[in-house]
Amino acid sequence: MQEPLFLKPIFHSKLWGGRKLEKDFGYTLPDGNIGECWAISGHLHGPNEVANGTYKGKLLSDLYVSEPQLFGQPQLKRFPLLIKILDAESALSVQVHPDDDYAEVHENDSGKTECWYVINAEPDAYLIYGHRAKSKEQLAQMIKAGAWNELLRKQPVKAGDFFYVPSGTVHALTKGIEVLETQQSSDVTYRMYDWDRVDKHTGKKRSLHIQQSLDVITVPFEMPKITSKVSHEGDSTITKLVSPPDSKYFSVFENEIKGTVDYHRGKNPFMLYSVIKGQGVLEIGGKQYTIVKGQHFIVPNGVLDWSISGDLLLISSTPSPGNY
Repeated sequence: MQEPLFLKPIFHSKLWGGRKLEKDFGYTLPDGNIGECWAISGHLHGPNEVANGTYKGKLLSDLYVSEPQLFGQPQLKRFPLLIKILDAESALSVQVHPDDDYAEVHENDSGKTECWYVINAEPDAYLIYGHRAKSKEQLAQMIKAGAWNELLRKQPVKAGDFFYVPSGTVHALTKGIEVLETQQSSDVTYRMYDWDRVDKHTGKKRSLHIQQSLDVITVPFEMPKITSKVSHEGDSTITKLVSPPDSKYFSVFENEIKGTVDYHRGKNPFMLYSVIKGQGVLEIGGKQYTIVKGQHFIVPNGVLDWSISGDLLLISSTPSPGNY
């Protein structure tokens, strides 16, 4: 098939969310504190609907099963990646995600390795990224004692930063950060600390998952080693942010386009794109599609070559062929 799949975003209300996605991306949001835009999803908790073309109105989750040729005849039973935009109006819980083996046994879901591309960050913003415990015993003791200042690592953050977050990594976005998240298609999160806050709707603190967190946290924490690679095409810059062997699950790219960039699918089963800034034109099979900030689309397996022109910033990704 020689056409892209544009997708309608889905929005999720969160205790920590706000309304910035409306202002920053022009989305029409439902009422409430909207923390997450599920931009490209085949997960059962929020599959996207195709907005154009041959498969208009179809859910991505259904299309993945009924039209496997679009995705390179996958071995995995469900769409492998989940792309989100997160608006942290206040801090998320300090949390950790399980690996595939633990999640399959305990949650009937995939594990969750993810990464963040920082779209916006307020001055002096920081992430929780990793911990300082040297053993599982020390970790348990510090959690029980509530020694969060001693346990948690704070990482300053600014727009354009990139963080790789393997399963088992303690992490949290905090106030004033907006990210594009690329992750395994999983919705499993274990909260280990939630800042002692109370949900205004229930009047209660949210539940914690201390034992599950202790089960899956990697101890000691080691900063993930990733090697970025920069290439140029005219005035455009393509940066490979993470890829195998550093990431088992996906490759992620920053595409800073000024002019025209020609792409070739190669061994990648398909490509996912999110427009973060600007506008331009996607050309596939001689047909042109206007693309603007806030749009998300898939270039399916049948498309071997395409081009993107304009002045814009996109984040793209693809599942790792060896894990697909």
